[in-house]
Amino acid sequence: MKKLTAIISTLILAACSTHPPLKKVEKVEISRFMGKWYVIANIPTFVEKEAHNAVETYTWNKKEDRIDVVFEFNKGSFQGEKKTYTQKAFVMDDSGSEWKIQFFWPLKFPYIIMDLADDYSYTVIGVPNRSYIWIMARTPMMEEKTYQEILKRISGQDYDISLIQKVPQRP
Repeated sequence: MKKLTAIISTLILAACSTHPPLKKVEKVEISRFMGKWYVIANIPTFVEKEAHNAVETYTWNKKEDRIDVVFEFNKGSFQGEKKTYTQKAFVMDDSGSEWKIQFFWPLKFPYIIMDLADDYSYTVIGVPNRSYIWIMARTPMMEEKTYQEILKRISGQDYDISLIQKVPQRP
């Protein structure tokens, strides 16, 4: 029960913000966004600490008019215990760049697509209070130049980039 209370408290605080609104991508083609995304770096939630080979997979659920999300990783090492978490996502605006994520009913939390490569090779997801961020790519590795350019753009949106940690990925 303590763990559930901690999750709820953390997510409620993450939804609150005294910052200006995050700049979001003008248009996201949801069908192109679906699929596997490797977590390259993040400001980790308590669930993501010590994650290795972290992957988010998005699947459009036509019947429910939502996105089914599966988050998987190995805890503590590449050979660590496999953890899997399922979530639901709901597109909240016509641009497709503002979602709400539901870890458990009835709570939904903001999920803003802040950056997206033209070819959908990488994306950056943030939350309004800047407490969490995820840099993700279609492959387990990202060129350092691209990563540094992304960090520069993130810092321009009031994120403390010193809190961002790379997630160990093994191709």
